[in-house]
Amino acid sequence: MTDDLPDRATDLPSAFLDIPGVRNFRDAGGVGALRRGVLYRSGSFHTLTPEGAQRLKALGLRTVIDLRSPVELDVWPDLHHGLEHETLHVPTLPANREDVDRPWPEDQEELYPFMAGTAGPSLVAIVRRLGDPGTLSAVVHCAVGKDRTGLTIAVLQSLLGASDADITADFLLSNAGLGLLDGPTPYLDETGTERVSRPISAPLLASSLAWIRDRHGSVPDYLRAHGATEDDLAALRANLSA
Repeated sequence: MTDDLPDRATDLPSAFLDIPGVRNFRDAGGVGALRRGVLYRSGSFHTLTPEGAQRLKALGLRTVIDLRSPVELDVWPDLHHGLEHETLHVPTLPANREDVDRPWPEDQEELYPFMAGTAGPSLVAIVRRLGDPGTLSAVVHCAVGKDRTGLTIAVLQSLLGASDADITADFLLSNAGLGLLDGPTPYLDETGTERVSRPISAPLLASSLAWIRDRHGSVPDYLRAHGATEDDLAALRANLSA
């Protein structure tokens, strides 16, 4: 995707960090009991610069959790520039098929509940990985870090005791990070098709969380339904809590 980065990270709220070549990079901590400096969120690393790689190294980056589809990985592989880390590929959405250009909804209002319905296995894999102390620090990213990453981080923050209000406030920072405060912007997707990147809103995230709670009762029960154990959830909380 080709959404323009803001000119300087200093023009953004303090959660943002200036990592050259990476969109929308910020600390996910400070929300609920999630401590700062251990879990970050961003867009992909496919335009990461050597300077950006050095700044990630200075953050102690050990793990990259990539939520993108196999097609996106082929077209926009993450760059490393000598940066050493483990990568966990866990697509939030079903993979494209040859006969279907994009098997998930284009409409944002449909996309968010749809993601909640497909993300369970990837979220459980992420919970298990983040429960390992050797994983930190880690970054979760998709293409630009607002939809798939937004839901993933919201679930993790919820597990760490954050209120919906605080989770939503953090979620909405992506509009500033991606230059969407003034409305939609065009971009080219992994197939070269021009699409429109739209701002996110509080009702979008609320629809994902409502889907989860309506069907499972709570975020922890949603994860349990997809195979998470009490030990998995306890390890995550112990590893990420302040």
